[in-house]
Amino acid sequence: MKRAGSLAVVALAVGWFAIPSLASTGGWEGWRGSGGWGVESPYNRCYRPTSLETFVGDVVEIGSTIPLPGMTEGVALLLTMKTVSVPVLLGPAWYIGHLDARIEIGDRIEVIGAKAFAEGLPAVLAVEVRKGDSVLVLRDAAGIPVWAGWRPAR
Repeated sequence: MKRAGSLAVVALAVGWFAIPSLASTGGWEGWRGSGGWGVESPYNRCYRPTSLETFVGDVVEIGSTIPLPGMTEGVALLLTMKTVSVPVLLGPAWYIGHLDARIEIGDRIEVIGAKAFAEGLPAVLAVEVRKGDSVLVLRDAAGIPVWAGWRPAR
């Protein structure tokens, strides 16, 4: 039973990387110029700070993804742990591409993130990525993405 579950997760992970490459981006759909990655976007509403978990494994794939229709390209990686692989969404390509932090295939990393579903496929929305002594912070304690240049009044 565990093997069947692991195979299903791997199959979904492969689909996560393959399907978005067939999708076209329709622009930012009015989400304040964030490309759909903003604080109030449908993507960010998938994040649940109460469901944080830690995942430790090896990076076996790095690619681009479009988590929801109408979003701009994002950066994702496939993290393989002992018997299961999980897609990890880091953030928008326009932000991740400008960071000094480098994650490469074969790196052993620790990801703190929240499990979520985007387009019905499971993924982890990363909060922090640790590689050795380096820490890449992607969300604050309230779950606000660091790439969000502003916060709505609360």
